[in-house]
Amino acid sequence: MGQIYLTQQGYDKLLHEMEYLRNVKRREISKRIEEARAMGDLSENAEYDAAKDAQARVEGRIIELQDKLSRAVIISKSEVNLEKVSIGTKVTLKDLNSGGLLDYTIMSDEEADFSRSEIGVSSPIARGLLGKKESDTVEITVPKGILKYQILKIALP
Repeated sequence: MGQIYLTQQGYDKLLHEMEYLRNVKRREISKRIEEARAMGDLSENAEYDAAKDAQARVEGRIIELQDKLSRAVIISKSEVNLEKVSIGTKVTLKDLNSGGLLDYTIMSDEEADFSRSEIGVSSPIARGLLGKKESDTVEITVPKGILKYQILKIALP
C-alpha cells in the first residue's frame, strides 16, 4: 500500500488511539478473559467467547493503526500549494445548477468528516477537484448525476 497523508492532528489522533488500545484496552480484555476462565468450562462460556472476540478486534485495530502510522506522511500547512486544489486545501465552490455556495476541505480518507464539510481525497467530488485552479469549471459524476461547480477560492482551512 502507498503513503497516507495526514495532518499532525490526524496523526496524533491515530497514535493516541493505538496507545490507548495497547495500554488500556489490552489490560481490560485480559482481565475479562481471566475472569471468564475462572468461571469454568470454556466450551460453553459466553463471557469467554465475547472477551476473545473483543481481543481479536482490538489486536486487529492495533495492526491496522500500526500500518497506517508507518505509511503516514505529515502535511504541514506551509507545504500546501494554494495554486491548485490539493489535499489540505479548503475549496469554495459555486454550484452552477443551483447557484449555491459550498465549502469543502480536502482531507485524507482517514481524517475526513463530512459533518464538518471535510471530504476524503478518494471521494468522487475530491477526485474531480484535485489539481484544478481557481475559476476552473468542473463536472463531476456522482451516483445522483452530474455536479457542475466553479471553483471560486482555494485557501487553507
